[in-house]
Amino acid sequence: MDRTIPPAAALMLNDIASYEAPKGYDTVYANKMAQMPKPLTSMTLDAVIADGPRRTKLFGSSACGRYQFMTATLQDLRKTLVLMGTDLFTPDLQDRLALQLLKRRGYDKFMAGKMTLTAFGLAIAQEWASFPVLAPCKGASRQIVRGQSYYAGDGLNKALVKPEAVEAMLRNAFATNSLDVALGNVAVNTPNPAPIVIGPKLDLPPTPAAPTPSPPTTSPGVAVVDTRNIFQRIADRLRTAFPITQKDA
Repeated sequence: MDRTIPPAAALMLNDIASYEAPKGYDTVYANKMAQMPKPLTSMTLDAVIADGPRRTKLFGSSACGRYQFMTATLQDLRKTLVLMGTDLFTPDLQDRLALQLLKRRGYDKFMAGKMTLTAFGLAIAQEWASFPVLAPCKGASRQIVRGQSYYAGDGLNKALVKPEAVEAMLRNAFATNSLDVALGNVAVNTPNPAPIVIGPKLDLPPTPAAPTPSPPTTSPGVAVVDTRNIFQRIADRLRTAFPITQKDA
């Protein structure tokens, strides 16, 4: 995995790849790698794109690589990210491209608690056909139910993952991101971020003597020390993002 991929995203991409292309970065649709002129990872990005129509004709789809990129998707990413077509289609490049697909589908919003698990699950199912929707909805060609591929009915795709496994993956990724935030490994844009205290003991600095009472902690500009430990903060963030409903209780 490319080292620039955030841990939470890496967790998700590894799970996605395990279903989309368990044979790795050189995978083509229907696992017909023997019919490729050379391994994908030794081809340039432009060569992979140019070979797309041939793969569609011979294999049934242009999907390729560890994340089963479609030719149209690669063309769009190349244009949007201003990529050099002469770059090799290496594992690291594939990882970075897949991260961009996650971001397009709402990765940052989900990690910030601004997108529901069900909505992000739908977005992932729209990008990767082997993943199911998490609730009944209108699919690409017909009405579908929880657990089906968004593209069910197209004659090519079906869900390979149980919806419960997707939900577990997303919760694990959210928790991983929460831990990174708690440890200060991920920047969070907040107006007045509270200092994070990490360690087995919470030794707060003594409050200096003042002739007048200290202003209330709710006043603007006053920093409030978060005295909860890391795991308490993570638990609170998870409870906020995934509230327990009456049905769950």
